[in-house]
Amino acid sequence: MSVCEHVFIRLDLEQPHNAGLELTSLMAATAERLGVPLEDVLSLKVVRRALDARARRPVPTWRLTLDVQLKRRPTLSARHLTTSPPIKAPSPLQSPRISPNVGPIAVVGAGPAGLFCAWHLAEQGAKVILIERGKPVETRARDFGQFRGRGHLNPESNICFGEGGAGTYSDGKLYTRKNDKLIPEVLSRMVQCLAPPTIQVDAKPHIGTNRLFRMLQKIRQTLSEYGVQFLFEQKVTGLRTKNGRVTGVELANGGQIDADRVVLAIGHSARDTFENLLAQGVPMEAKPFAVGVRAEHPQGLIDAAQYRLHGRSTPRPRTLPPADYRLTAQTSSNRGVWSFCMCPGGMIIPSSTEPDMLVVNGMSAARRSTPFANSGLVVQVGIGDLEREGFGSGPLAGVAFQRKLEKEAFVGGASTYFAPAMRASDLTARRSPQSLAPTHFRPGLTPCDLREILPKFVWKSLAEALIQFDRTIRGYGSSEANLIAVESRTSSPIRIPRHPDRGEVDGFSGLYVTGEGPGYAGGIMSAAIDGLRTAQQILNTDH
Repeated sequence: MSVCEHVFIRLDLEQPHNAGLELTSLMAATAERLGVPLEDVLSLKVVRRALDARARRPVPTWRLTLDVQLKRRPTLSARHLTTSPPIKAPSPLQSPRISPNVGPIAVVGAGPAGLFCAWHLAEQGAKVILIERGKPVETRARDFGQFRGRGHLNPESNICFGEGGAGTYSDGKLYTRKNDKLIPEVLSRMVQCLAPPTIQVDAKPHIGTNRLFRMLQKIRQTLSEYGVQFLFEQKVTGLRTKNGRVTGVELANGGQIDADRVVLAIGHSARDTFENLLAQGVPMEAKPFAVGVRAEHPQGLIDAAQYRLHGRSTPRPRTLPPADYRLTAQTSSNRGVWSFCMCPGGMIIPSSTEPDMLVVNGMSAARRSTPFANSGLVVQVGIGDLEREGFGSGPLAGVAFQRKLEKEAFVGGASTYFAPAMRASDLTARRSPQSLAPTHFRPGLTPCDLREILPKFVWKSLAEALIQFDRTIRGYGSSEANLIAVESRTSSPIRIPRHPDRGEVDGFSGLYVTGEGPGYAGGIMSAAIDGLRTAQQILNTDH
């Protein structure tokens, strides 16, 4: 009778397992690791794959966790290499069918939180209306092209507004620091909707912007089959209420939608919506966030440092992906600085949502094939910082602070959507830039002293952190790196409090908030998870 073992193995880079997780090589490596004949390995499945490029190891290696089916149990001398296979637990997404007496549920926002919330509600029998101010992903892409190529901004269809939310134009990174039981559920649903199966295996899964388009179209088809009604290009301007209960939403075109429940899954850039909600009395508070720049480096510089290659002229082994990094520093003033949303082999893109303001972000395609790496390099901003900078501590203080930075970045780019930038070495030397390093940014860069745009506590923290980061990644703070302003949309500067059990907003029965905009997520995965959790709360409350 065959046995199943949960096996951990480490593979050298020369072994071609990672080229599609080549089965024959993996079976041979597993047999050798367990000390059994190759014919004893009946089958195997990769359940986890991670690249270990830590400095303490002489060379990077792949770490794999496998479920292996064997003819017989390995000898005792080899058993220490294995652990018992995990018992498959039931899905944590257990929710009752919704009561037939519940009317339509309006979900506002078609980003990850809104899509996954609508998905679970609909499969449990809810009548869902999904309202999105932007366009479907197909036509949204044309608007982005117009902005990136010609500087024509559509305030309602851009990097942040439209199907898929801000995550559509990103690296499609799916890793999160949350250790949530719903992570496999989210990944499984994505694979059902044409995401690559490797996202269920990789320690740092990503999809790529080009593949996200196809996945979002499949999600829309799946939700439509459950009866979800999609309303694109419909901006919600307010709530309809009666006797303290939400009864629907009002639209910018003068129309209205009646609903028994309303879920606000608006993203971190829906500033006008937050202003309208605050005017209606929805409770809201400022919260800490971060601002800074996008750091752009030659990918070869990052590869050489992270993979410990013999100089930049040494090509990266074909078995390795473009190298990434995650950097953190604590300045002498005890302020945190860190890299954010790192995109190997990617590009920096303009991400404005309001005229005459400039914001940048990063993205990459599935192949991560450009010769540049980029990452947000951001500094923590607390409520005390907002007060010291003259913005007070009110609910929208962070929004006002962001807008000021974005307006100054626009002016610093010669009042165009060219982005102001300087070399990293110029910032650390406290000198005005005379030239810039090569870049992949479109429409283009303008040399600018970022000390004139960023608050003093921000640029001084960045300069100090760059010196620390250069010790970890040789050349990180050199003249080969551009710092491009301004990275201001790292997370929402607002939180809408919600009841910890029911999920409802106090004082507004039937109103729920979810995802990044209301302050409960920070990326595709955490937003999707929060959307599913919110759907669970609604279904359990109505049961």
